[in-house]
Amino acid sequence: MKAVSIESGEASKAKVHGVNRGISVFDLVLRIVAIVGTLASSVAMGTADQALSFSTQIVNFEAQYDDIDAFKFFVIVNAIACGYIALTLPFSIFHIMKRRAGKSRVLLILLDAIMLVFITSGASAAATIVYLAHNGNTSTNWFSICQQYTDFCQRSAGSLIGSFGAMAVMVLLIILSAIALSRS
Repeated sequence: MKAVSIESGEASKAKVHGVNRGISVFDLVLRIVAIVGTLASSVAMGTADQALSFSTQIVNFEAQYDDIDAFKFFVIVNAIACGYIALTLPFSIFHIMKRRAGKSRVLLILLDAIMLVFITSGASAAATIVYLAHNGNTSTNWFSICQQYTDFCQRSAGSLIGSFGAMAVMVLLIILSAIALSRS
């Protein structure tokens, strides 16, 4: 009777360890996806520019991401987030090898939450400007510019997709770390 209870206890520990290892591998994959999303968003917005020339070659109108502070903030935040997530890859690999890494998981939960706030604020600020570029605001006499600057608007709107995707991945990473921490 005593041997049966010990064996079942060891089996449950092995099962939890296998689940935590699976969570850690999924954590690593999600971090790589978040790196791709933030890097693509930063590069897409950072290279967004379009010039319009009118009947004379002397007058040129140009739209660039660095003309708008919210877009600059967006690029900087996504670049910082990309760097941060790349720096956390060794922690994720460490969690695959070590099942009892509670302190580093708590630290990652805290830092991931802070980075989630940064990504959310940058993407929200940029989304506001993209919305105004597409729709304008007639009560303040801000007209939409996307009829003239179609490439710029498409590129800036497309860069938001990667950033909002990275936000969703960061939420999943926080939840996965909390689940793995609760199981250990």
